[in-house]
Amino acid sequence: MPTLMIQGCTSDAGKSTIAAALCRLLARRGLSVAPFKPQNMALNSAVTADGGEIGRAQAVQAAACRIAPHTDHNPVLLKPASDCTAQVIIQGQPIGHLNALDYHAYKRRAKTAVFDSWRRLAGSYRHVVVEGAGSPAEVNLRDNDIANMGFAEEADCPVWLVADIDRGGVFAHLTGTLACLSASEQARVKGFIINRFRGDIALLRSGIDWLEDKTGKPVLAVLPYLHGLDLAAEDALPQTRGHGEGFRIVVPALPRISNHTDFDPLRRLDRVDFRFVGPGEAPPAADLIILPGSKNTRADLDWLRERGWADAIARHLRYGGKVIGICGGYQMLGERIEDPDGQEGAPGASDGLGYLPVSTRLAPAKTLINVTGRLTLGGREARLAGYEIHHGVSLARGGHPVRLDDGRSDGAVSDDGQVFGCYLHGLFDTPDALDLVLDWAGCAARSPVSGADALEAAIDRLADALDTALDWETARRAGLCLD
Repeated sequence: MPTLMIQGCTSDAGKSTIAAALCRLLARRGLSVAPFKPQNMALNSAVTADGGEIGRAQAVQAAACRIAPHTDHNPVLLKPASDCTAQVIIQGQPIGHLNALDYHAYKRRAKTAVFDSWRRLAGSYRHVVVEGAGSPAEVNLRDNDIANMGFAEEADCPVWLVADIDRGGVFAHLTGTLACLSASEQARVKGFIINRFRGDIALLRSGIDWLEDKTGKPVLAVLPYLHGLDLAAEDALPQTRGHGEGFRIVVPALPRISNHTDFDPLRRLDRVDFRFVGPGEAPPAADLIILPGSKNTRADLDWLRERGWADAIARHLRYGGKVIGICGGYQMLGERIEDPDGQEGAPGASDGLGYLPVSTRLAPAKTLINVTGRLTLGGREARLAGYEIHHGVSLARGGHPVRLDDGRSDGAVSDDGQVFGCYLHGLFDTPDALDLVLDWAGCAARSPVSGADALEAAIDRLADALDTALDWETARRAGLCLD
C-alpha cells in the first residue's frame, strides 16, 4: 500500500505537523489513511482505543485521519526516566527500563514489532503517512535504525525532507542532511518542504532555485509560519511566557515533566497569565500552582525541594492560594511515595509534601485507561473526560474529588479545601470541568472551547495552509498517491 515518510533535518523541524496536515488532506479526499511513527521518544503520551500507550503526536495524527488512536500507530515509545535510561513501551505496553546501550542491542527485537504494526496498517488502510524521529543525518545511530532511513529502506517508501527556516541555515540543513546519507538513501528523498517561513516568498526564490539545481530535488512547499497554531507539542515545552496581567497560574517545568499538554486549555484563556517556570527561575507569586505529571516522581520531587518550591508552596497556601496536583504531582502532594522495585529510578521511598492524605506505592503494572466521570469541588459538580497513565497505586483517606463512570473514585482534597489532586490527565479539556476548577481557584475566566474542538480547528488550519502551499502535481511525482 502507498506509504510516504516525512523526515526532518532536526528535531522540531515540523515532521509531526506536516504529517498531521497530510493525514487530514487525504482524509478530506475520502481516502482511508493512518499515521505511523516507528519509534518515538517523548514524555507526552496518549491512551489508545485498544488500551495501550503511544506518543501524543500520533494520537493527534489519528484525529487528523478521523480514526481512533491505536498502538500500531506508534509501536515503539521511549519515555526518558533519566539522562541515560528510558522506559521502553512496545506496541502500547511497557517492557522495562533500558539504558542507551542496552536499547541499542534490543532494537533488533523492536524492529519486529515495528514492521508487524506497519504491515497491519498497510493491510487495513489505503495510505500510511509515516513520521521519522530526530534526523536521518545522525550517523552514530545508523546501525539497526528503525526510526528513519533504516525503516524507509526496508519498507521501500519515498521520503520528504522537512527543514525549519525560522531557525536559520535552511539550505545548509537540507544539503548537509543529504550529504550524510548513502547513495540509495539520497535517491529515496523525493523532495523538500521548507517550514515556518515569514515574509515575501519572492525573496526566497533564488535560494529555492539554487537548492533545486544543486540537489536535483524539488521544493514541494514553502509553509508559512502559522502564528498561534494551537497544536499539541510532541515533547518540547511550548514557548509560553506570562504577560504579567490577570489571574496567574504557574507550573514548574520539572526535568521529567510528562503530558504537559494537560495545560494547553489554560494557555488559551483570556485574562489568565499562564507560565511554565524553568529551572533557572525562582518560584514566582501566583494565584494557582499546579504540579504536573512526571516520569520520575521522586527525583522531580527532590528537584522541587532543591529549587525552593516546597517553601514557595507553603508560603502560597498561607496567603490563601490554591494548589492542584496531576498524576505525579498528585503523588508529590501526598504523604509518602514508595518505589520498592525501582519502577522510576533507584528503589526507595520519599516523604511527600504532606498536603493530601495520600500514600502511593509504585507497582509494575501500569494503568492505561480512558475515563469519564464527575468532578466535585466546593459542593458543585461537572462532567469530565480524560485518561490515566501511571504505575502508582494511591490510597487516599477522606473524600475523593473525582467519581468515575466505571465505579472507581480518584484523588483527594485537603481538609481546608485549598489543595486537590488526581490521576486524571485531560482534566481541563472539558469546558464544564475547567470552569469549575477556575471557580474553585477564584478565577473569573471561562473556557472558550473544548480541547477536542480546539484540536480540530488547529488541524484544519494547518491542513489548509499545506493545501495552499503544496505543489500538488510535483507532490504526485514525489510519491504522494491520491488514488
